[in-house]
Amino acid sequence: MPSATRRQRRSHLIARFKRELSVAAAFALLLGALAALAPSFFTGGKPAAILVGSGPLLVLAVGMTLVILVRQIDISIGSQFSLCGVAAGLLARSGLPMPVVVPLTVLLGTCLGAINGALIAGLSLPSIVVTLATMVILREGLRWAGEGELIKDLPDRFQWFGLSQGIGQWLTVGVAVVVVLTTAWGLRYLAAGRMVYATGADAEAARLAGIRPKRVVFVVFVLMGGLTGLAALLHSVRFPDVDPRAGDLLELQVIAAVVVGGVAISGGRGTLIGPTLGVLLLATLGPALVFLGVGAHWDKAVQGVIILLAVAVDGLSLGRRKHAGTGLANR
Repeated sequence: MPSATRRQRRSHLIARFKRELSVAAAFALLLGALAALAPSFFTGGKPAAILVGSGPLLVLAVGMTLVILVRQIDISIGSQFSLCGVAAGLLARSGLPMPVVVPLTVLLGTCLGAINGALIAGLSLPSIVVTLATMVILREGLRWAGEGELIKDLPDRFQWFGLSQGIGQWLTVGVAVVVVLTTAWGLRYLAAGRMVYATGADAEAARLAGIRPKRVVFVVFVLMGGLTGLAALLHSVRFPDVDPRAGDLLELQVIAAVVVGGVAISGGRGTLIGPTLGVLLLATLGPALVFLGVGAHWDKAVQGVIILLAVAVDGLSLGRRKHAGTGLANR
């Protein structure tokens, strides 16, 4: 009997984390192909560089997970990311110390997220329309103001926060890990986390249970903006100059990582385990294609295919659950 119980628990865990296990298997398969066909990929510090580069993406994926869990979407994060990075560079170049640049950059991202949240939650506008509009406004405004020029002549204290490269790299990864673990803990154990899931699963039922769905949606977009500002800062300090185009098409990679990681685009379902694996998979995919001789230009195409497949799988799963529910109701 105990062995049967263990088998049931194991089957339940496999069913619950099926998408996460699939992403882990795909990642292992990719690494195995690289080990067999392009072993030079694992030399020269390439895996470490990919891990460090994944830090900002992981922070963004945390915010996007929250947004999708409440059944919304934010395609403006690439433009927000670019603007916050440029702002951080300009603030540092103006002479402000990094302990001031960091909170101001995060605050800017928070304000941008609050604008999205106010329009979506306050005016009940579709998130895809609002964030499309803010994406274009921010991107074109930044292009008009800076004419696409790099932010140069940054002080030494800006790159890697004035630390050595080794310490700065580990700090970048450490901050991302702390953000993931803290948010995962909050989603699982705090009432606020349960509100996020309840709002995404059924906003009207959540309202009848005493939750204010619009307030939850607004707070989630504010968090998305703040995390975007933090991610932009973690990215910008890796380079001697700030590129105002650093966020171009970034939203595609982040959304792909989140949905392939098992976060339901229909809201209310998913954990941060899958998006974390999704970020690592997609961050490795581009360099892997180069080493495998395929060509890095296929990277974005693959990400688009991943989004379509994940949405299709989610739609089929939702259809089966509705069909099963209808069947039970008719009995």
